[in-house]
Amino acid sequence: KVVRGLVRPNNVDVAYGVMLGGVKTDVAVVTERYAHRLRVYRLPDLAPVDRGGIPVFQGELARDCMGVALYSRPGDGALFAIVSRSDYQSPRQGYLHQYRLVDDGTGVLRGVFVRSFGDWSGRKEIEAIAVDQELGYVYYADENHGIRKYHADPAAEDADEQLAEFGLDGFTEDREGISVYRTGAGTGYVVVSNQQDNSFNLYPREGAAGNAHAHPLLKRVDAAFEPELFVNH
Repeated sequence: KVVRGLVRPNNVDVAYGVMLGGVKTDVAVVTERYAHRLRVYRLPDLAPVDRGGIPVFQGELARDCMGVALYSRPGDGALFAIVSRSDYQSPRQGYLHQYRLVDDGTGVLRGVFVRSFGDWSGRKEIEAIAVDQELGYVYYADENHGIRKYHADPAAEDADEQLAEFGLDGFTEDREGISVYRTGAGTGYVVVSNQQDNSFNLYPREGAAGNAHAHPLLKRVDAAFEPELFVNH
């Protein structure tokens, strides 16, 4: 299956077991960069379930959407999309927008804006986003600055407060991609690609020294020479 005709599709994330028309459904959410919207497709047939798209960053000067990460809230199963953008007119605070994706009653997902959050250094851009579904955190890469961490749940008491800032050094240039690699319950790595060095920097997912928000550099690896590191446990 192939979806064609999108205006610069940029990033994609997948959510499983979303209630859609009363049926648990897997969906893929894609940022359509120059159309300033999200597209949502049912899996595995890639049928659109968004009635033509979900607009993002409405009313903002900077609307070219790039990164997207999905968060399913454990308490009520609510599905959220966290979206980043690329534009020199992006704000230094509130760079990311978060939308709740809800069934409109006809088996179609629509987006409801719930918050803007996240600082930006003002250098380069923010594209890569990753959600730690189990622990409830969202990480994003401020490419020429570092990694920032917030609560993924917009209803959290301190949802607008930055919880951690790490990866400020140890990169040749861009912090390009980011992922959460699980090795056990609450354990594993936050993996960040060191793009110009063709390597990955690894940080403790669970924190360090009794602080869940301390993420010192553990190791730099070249996946070409250490593939066993990324074999699922």
